[in-house]
Amino acid sequence: MYTSCVKKEDFNKETISFFNEKNVLVTGGSGFIGSHVIEQLIKLNAKPIIISRESSPKFLNHNLSKIEVCKGNLFDKNFIKDCIGKSQVVMNLAASVAGIEYNKNHPASIFKDNMEMFMNVIHEAATSKNIERFLVTSSACVYPRHCSIPTKEEEGIQGEPEPTNSGYGWSKRMEEYLGKKYSEEFGLKTSIARPYNAYGPRDNFDPRMSHVIPSLIKKAFDSKNNILDVWGDGSHSRSFLYVDDFARGLIETTARYDYSDPINIGADEEISIKNLSIIICETVSKYTDKKLKPNFNKDGITGQPRRKCDVTKLKDKLSFSTMMPFEKGIQKTIDWYYKEFICK
Repeated sequence: MYTSCVKKEDFNKETISFFNEKNVLVTGGSGFIGSHVIEQLIKLNAKPIIISRESSPKFLNHNLSKIEVCKGNLFDKNFIKDCIGKSQVVMNLAASVAGIEYNKNHPASIFKDNMEMFMNVIHEAATSKNIERFLVTSSACVYPRHCSIPTKEEEGIQGEPEPTNSGYGWSKRMEEYLGKKYSEEFGLKTSIARPYNAYGPRDNFDPRMSHVIPSLIKKAFDSKNNILDVWGDGSHSRSFLYVDDFARGLIETTARYDYSDPINIGADEEISIKNLSIIICETVSKYTDKKLKPNFNKDGITGQPRRKCDVTKLKDKLSFSTMMPFEKGIQKTIDWYYKEFICK
């Protein structure tokens, strides 16, 4: 079982005070990112509430006595109204999104589902009298394909979002827009976090739905010929964000940046897919008898050519920086996968 390594003292004092004994509704709270947010909120003495289709979400079994689970879904407006009525803070993490191939082939479905869920939640939050803060969880997918490197927040409304993630990118742009407009019209205090590529324990390793890191880890363990197949020539890059830092960034943004103004949440580094592949091959080889090497498939889908997070505003406004070094985060992720899927 993996638990968050973030401690209470890692948070700003204002954040600790803000969340103390507050009822916090976390949509998507039983998922990859959400379950880590829940663990950190518990450490801050908050009272988390999650919406889940399961009464005992597997990632939160060890914390069920400390949270309230509301069984239902975000397409049911009356159900949402009841959940928000119990809350003082809403952190909206729920999203319909998957790996690059799925996103490319389902732009309309992804856009529709994200907008419907989000509009149901934010409208109830804005018209409720008890919500003190609302978090919009956006994404670096709002940025255009050929953005500046590193990428400042201002470019999130320029041009078109990266085409391979167009449905998701547009839905996140619209969520940011609605967060600002509900703040203007209804006085809802809204925070907007724009995180970069997440990875870490509890990620989705289903090859039909997974992102690049879990996809490569699974393929490395499954390889029968010591070859790790990698889409693209390896030159494209990402700014990866370990899940504990991701969750902590969302929590700090919610508590201390309620200006309806997007703020990047990410690491101040850029990792090429080539280097990522080499690190995964070397690390997975330690768990097996394989001597893995990456093989780059230039015909594979790669998405945005480069990503690197501009952290200027993040440091200036929140004095926030990531704590997990990339290679150590990869080690923790692979170790979790090995124990969860290979040893069992």
